[in-house]
Amino acid sequence: MNEQSSLKVKPVEVAVLSAAGRVGMPTEANCFNQLAHVHRLRDSELTYNEHQYNLDMQMLRNREGLGVPLKMGMERFAARQIGRLPFLTSSNLMDDVLTGRCDTIGFEDFMNLPEYNEQMRQPHAVVEKSLGIYTS
Repeated sequence: MNEQSSLKVKPVEVAVLSAAGRVGMPTEANCFNQLAHVHRLRDSELTYNEHQYNLDMQMLRNREGLGVPLKMGMERFAARQIGRLPFLTSSNLMDDVLTGRCDTIGFEDFMNLPEYNEQMRQPHAVVEKSLGIYTS
């Protein structure tokens, strides 16, 4: 019995670089097209929380008037102004509490985004750089 006849799925050779004079589709075998493809929902997912907050504020304004959304917006603005030392990254917990995102678990909570990684930096050097004090 031949090895090729025993396979249920025949291997297909894929041309990695197909240099055609046209724009390739992301479903083609060209590796660059598959890597450069950006899904349509990516931009929608990036702005989902802000869009949801704006819809909530618009509904609240229609129901309660302008005072309540204005107060909530000022509280959120004040929460964003609270800072930490430059070498400590903020978790934005207060903003999450004010917007109600602290109750939900999303992809950003468990997919370990790069901006949440620990950064090993010397605290004194970072503070001196942020204050404009350069010692040599």
